[in-house]
Amino acid sequence: MNEGFNPIELMLNASLPVQLVFLILIITSIVSWIIIIQRWLVLSAARRGVFSFEQRFWSGMDLSQLYKEGSQMQQDSIQIVGMENIFRAGFKEFMRLRQQGAVDGEAIMEGAQRAMRVAFSREEEKLEKHLPILATIGSVSVYIGLFGTVIGIMNTFLAIASQAQASILVLAPGIAEALLATAIGLFAAIPAVVAFNRYSSTLDYVTSSYITFSDEFSSILHRQVHSNS
Repeated sequence: MNEGFNPIELMLNASLPVQLVFLILIITSIVSWIIIIQRWLVLSAARRGVFSFEQRFWSGMDLSQLYKEGSQMQQDSIQIVGMENIFRAGFKEFMRLRQQGAVDGEAIMEGAQRAMRVAFSREEEKLEKHLPILATIGSVSVYIGLFGTVIGIMNTFLAIASQAQASILVLAPGIAEALLATAIGLFAAIPAVVAFNRYSSTLDYVTSSYITFSDEFSSILHRQVHSNS
């Protein structure tokens, strides 16, 4: 095997601008994989939380008992995520306004729905965190790699111009570093693009579940308000 085509050696022997391109792409690739793993953990937990909480919510359990269970989980340092946070925000505000007595039903409902909207926005922000960075890496890395490719090809032409006779020994280093820049750019971009598309789909599913639950829970609270009025 020809040692001249060792990728590490090519990086070390490349021109300074191409080395900078390599460095940028390697850093973006590392950042991309950190975000991919971190977002996978967050979105997977959110998706499991949807299934888990919906089972508990629709099991027929009393809403006050369900709220107390969540409070106990918080005391036990068990993290509450997603849909349950929306439920707790809405139910807490509903009970607070209801205990005031003088507040009418529509004001109670408006307060509970407002609390759920705020909680939903917070949960959505948590789920979307760092996804724009992943999208940026996916779209920009290819162009950074192409920039390195252009520089590598330019170096090749300059090497040819400085030689009386062109040979493969003159052409190979510049072409190799040019192709390597493209390859590393693709290596950084492809996982970021695939992960962003996948996570965007999961995000849409989870947030849609939150919205549906908020509407269903609002209907339950609305019935409770009017049944006791």
